[in-house]
Amino acid sequence: MSVEIKVPSPGESITEVQIARWLKADGDYVYREEEIAEIDSDKATLTIAAEADGQLKILAKEGETIPVGSVICTIDTHAKVPEKKPLPKQEPAKAQATQPKAAAVATPKVQATPLAAKLMQENKLEPSQVKPAKGSRRITKNDVLKMIEQPAEKSRNERREKMTMLRKKVSERLVAVKQQTAMLTTFNEVDMLPITELRKKYKDAFKEKHGVGLGFMSFFTKAVCIALEKFPAVNARIEGDEIVYHDYCDIGIAVSAPKGLMVPVIRNAENLTLAETEEQVMNLASRARDGKITIEEMTGGTFTITNGGVFGSMLSTPIINPPQSAILGMHNIVERPVAVSSQVVIRPVMYVALSYDHRIIDGRESVGFLVTVKQLLENPVKMLLQGNDPEKLLLGL
Repeated sequence: MSVEIKVPSPGESITEVQIARWLKADGDYVYREEEIAEIDSDKATLTIAAEADGQLKILAKEGETIPVGSVICTIDTHAKVPEKKPLPKQEPAKAQATQPKAAAVATPKVQATPLAAKLMQENKLEPSQVKPAKGSRRITKNDVLKMIEQPAEKSRNERREKMTMLRKKVSERLVAVKQQTAMLTTFNEVDMLPITELRKKYKDAFKEKHGVGLGFMSFFTKAVCIALEKFPAVNARIEGDEIVYHDYCDIGIAVSAPKGLMVPVIRNAENLTLAETEEQVMNLASRARDGKITIEEMTGGTFTITNGGVFGSMLSTPIINPPQSAILGMHNIVERPVAVSSQVVIRPVMYVALSYDHRIIDGRESVGFLVTVKQLLENPVKMLLQGNDPEKLLLGL
């Protein structure tokens, strides 16, 4: 009996996929529920599992684009189960000792001086790559320096790779955003000292109690949720001639994965604690990088946060993730001189950027939103009080 394996539908509106790679070779014996292939759609990478035990016959090549529902391979269930090969027997040590040894010509070993060995280690060079002086069996400092100073041969080779469906879709969406929205970006800076000190003080206790590290993303997510409640237009979207507002915050976290940019979504982030947010961020980001994220987990976000700072970015203009109307860009934290109470002090500062669709979000709302995020991050106690000033709250003002 031959079982046909067809391409499942990855989601609505997806009509074709690309064979990313085969995890098994043609002719291999596979077992039921064993992963045999990875497929790329324009939204995610999915795996296909064997539906029966048997011999695999591959019908679609890697890189080939095929319609959903097509047969990509068959499994012959009548194929004989391969016998497990016995491990090679090792000869007893005593017997080996009695065997005659073949004569061999010893080759003198090239040694390096301590300084030469240190230089090779620093420059990631193997002894075999460095030639000692003629007639010498010893690598010196000068031999290593000569090797390092040699001009590297420059290659002019080219290679071509077909774009994955995910990368192609991302590129199309980014171009469409620039053409179809009135995108503007506003910037601000955040003094990260309060959060840095808070993390330093409680990171060990936090990890011990909750089992996850205390990162910056949970603070930003919490601050964003409070600011979105204050400025609902930033959490809205345009649909036809209507504006759709959300009374919840589904926050997308942009993750750079091997297959391209992915944005898994944290549902109802406004209801989560910092620990719950950290746990979801870690889980979703890990699944996205491993290609295990589902389309449902990347659908329906109302606002996105992207962190270019992990790559060293100082300042950038993030592009809106449609159909959302705004995106917050985080950047690296750098010690900078700032004025505090008429004194110049050194503080860890992060530049933040909010890109927004001016068709739905006015300047007052965009600037107000970003200032609110800044104030909450610089005074984390306000997050506990949902953005209210503790002194005014105490005084009933």
